[in-house]
Amino acid sequence: MNLDAQHPLASGLTADARLIRAYQGTRPEVTPIWFMRQAGRSLPEYRSLRVGTRMLDACLDPEMASEITLQPVRRHNVDAGILFSDIVIPLKLVGVDVEIVAGMGPVLGKAVRTAKDVAELTRLDPAVLDTSLTPIRQAVARTVAELGSTPLIGFAGAPFTLAAYLVEGGPSKDHINARTLMHADPEAWAALMAWTAEVTGRFLRAQVLAGASAAQLFDSWAGALSLDDYTRYVAPASAAAIAHVRDLTYAEGGTPATDADQAIEETATRRNVPVVHFGVGTGELLKEMHGVGADVVGVDYRVPLDEANRRLGGVVPVQGNIDPALLAAPWPVLEVHVLDVLERGRTAPAHVLNLGHGVPPLTDPNVLTRLVSFVHEIGASAPVAS
Repeated sequence: MNLDAQHPLASGLTADARLIRAYQGTRPEVTPIWFMRQAGRSLPEYRSLRVGTRMLDACLDPEMASEITLQPVRRHNVDAGILFSDIVIPLKLVGVDVEIVAGMGPVLGKAVRTAKDVAELTRLDPAVLDTSLTPIRQAVARTVAELGSTPLIGFAGAPFTLAAYLVEGGPSKDHINARTLMHADPEAWAALMAWTAEVTGRFLRAQVLAGASAAQLFDSWAGALSLDDYTRYVAPASAAAIAHVRDLTYAEGGTPATDADQAIEETATRRNVPVVHFGVGTGELLKEMHGVGADVVGVDYRVPLDEANRRLGGVVPVQGNIDPALLAAPWPVLEVHVLDVLERGRTAPAHVLNLGHGVPPLTDPNVLTRLVSFVHEIGASAPVAS
């Protein structure tokens, strides 16, 4: 499906951005950089704006969600915005009883532990999202209008991570109930994963159609899985989720053709909307995570990027992987680490600098601003520190 001619990628507004070129496997002259969880608790302007507003309510307020998305772009001059939202938003909008509890994370009104529970849950029709996602579309549209040539990244939770929350009833250290269900009742598990793939895939597609120039699928808890369990019980659902945006394409360098310039359209390069897949603790799963249909693989801080590139076969753009703990270290320590990450990232076809997880809440925002400036100044060809 062709993107609308006014979409930032189709119109050419963001198609040549550093981030998009890197995601497509072309190394730009300056390494693009953005941070996961860059819009959030580390910013005083965010904390001020959020006073008295619950997390999910903030996500569903288009004006507030847009403003929060824009805050780190203005402050840090990062190469992309990422929509301020939450992976459980589509669950809430489809009718699941879920809230974000401060200090805990998503908490479900009822855990989904049996085949009967799964059958009850999956009676909720994902098609209602076509209407209920309107606040998300509005937030994206408002944000894109302000970002101009800076790309917006849309995101969603991978089916396993959503399923893990549903089965556990909230956060878990080992996700043992989810892992038990996948083996004890594979049929119920498959039904649950198909449903979460549909729900989260629609969420991701809505963001891209509304103007996001890239999409990232977060599998926060996939690191709890063995390679065999991921391949057999999880990867097909992740592929199904990504399929919701894999068909979205645009003609590079211009708008879709009319009858008058059909010859130009036929010779134009068609591009898909780039998709990033990221997981925590997923070093052993990197190749399989790419295989579900991603263009770029995000790497957490546990695996050096040159090793990640080796595991990916040397053909996949990578994103990552500054250790978030070092954001609070003295600047010379952080600088050496960042240069090392950049040098290792040069082994891959292209590299987008990011954290190997999210920005810690107590991070000094000035450190992030300085880091972005440092990376932009040294460029993609800076030598590694000795």
